[in-house]
Amino acid sequence: MRADFDVCLEEEVFINDAGKRDAARARTRDFLAACRAAYPQVRTELMEPQLVWATDPVSDLAEARRALAALRSELGALAIARGLALMASGTHPLALWSRVRPREQAARGRVLRDLQMVGSRNVVCGLSVGVGVPEGVSRVDLMNRVQPYLPLLLALSTSSPFWQAQRTGLLGYRLAAARELPRSGLPPLFRDEEDYARYLDTVMGAGAIDDPRHVWWVICPSPTGPSLDLRIADSCTRLDDALAIAALYRCLMRHLARNPDLHRDLTGASQAIAAENCWRAQRYGIHGSFVCETTRAARPVATVLTETLALVAEDARALACEAELDLARWIVARGTSADRQLALFTEAQGRGLPPREALAEVVDWLTAETVGANPTRH
Repeated sequence: MRADFDVCLEEEVFINDAGKRDAARARTRDFLAACRAAYPQVRTELMEPQLVWATDPVSDLAEARRALAALRSELGALAIARGLALMASGTHPLALWSRVRPREQAARGRVLRDLQMVGSRNVVCGLSVGVGVPEGVSRVDLMNRVQPYLPLLLALSTSSPFWQAQRTGLLGYRLAAARELPRSGLPPLFRDEEDYARYLDTVMGAGAIDDPRHVWWVICPSPTGPSLDLRIADSCTRLDDALAIAALYRCLMRHLARNPDLHRDLTGASQAIAAENCWRAQRYGIHGSFVCETTRAARPVATVLTETLALVAEDARALACEAELDLARWIVARGTSADRQLALFTEAQGRGLPPREALAEVVDWLTAETVGANPTRH
């Protein structure tokens, strides 16, 4: 039986042509068959050069680390044997969406017919974290009250500074691209579980959607289990970063469940401020600041993180994930994946490389870090 606050991590990654460093447009069928033979939980995504895997729900994040490390390493080896490579990042530094093919499946074909160009442009990868909510605790209530913390989780995950082989000026461009989708971004502040159910019943009854999984908000109740699923994070290049974000989100879920009055009085202004801070996280990552509704001041992300870690310290002890939670400090100390990508790109251009070759070096780092081939931390 699933325990309260068990956590499941789901990672989306890109499949690359190892030689070209670009998104793969061939040779993926045999690779996918080999992946599923080794790990039945491996799934495909809407677009051909994307792969998804997930852990089982666990109470021990060390177990999640072992499972994800094995998936990354062993599936990475299967890819290399076929001239392919795996890469975890929010966007692809070199891929052009107009050249990426959709997966040939009837159900996904229907989705793409509905979404048109918006769906074809959705060549992005994210990290999803599901946390089991105890019986008697409203997932919709937690979905409302966690929203002020979502910008912090996004800032810590940023791994998407490039789009369409160009530097975007943002640390987390993925969410900007994903916001083109309908039913995306922050969810409305629903009154209660019945209000949320009425929304789903109405849009599905009217035929606007035929599957609750086509609600793509950055946080949403799982349609298949008792979890509340976080989807705001970029796909994390470093496994440590994914575990840090999972631990922080998990602790926040427990803290909010234990403190039902915390953020109980959120308003439309509160949500607009959370949306503003999401933009600041996209733009500046960990180097920016967040607007504080209480003080009406902008406060550095590092300060907000320190205070949030102190807030959930008791929850981290209770959930035995203090070590994973402490990794969030390491993200701020050495930078996110986006920071490292930009540093590599700038250094390569300083050596005289043209932009595409400089981006190829970024892809090489992303690939090595994803599958655990880098000998040292950067």
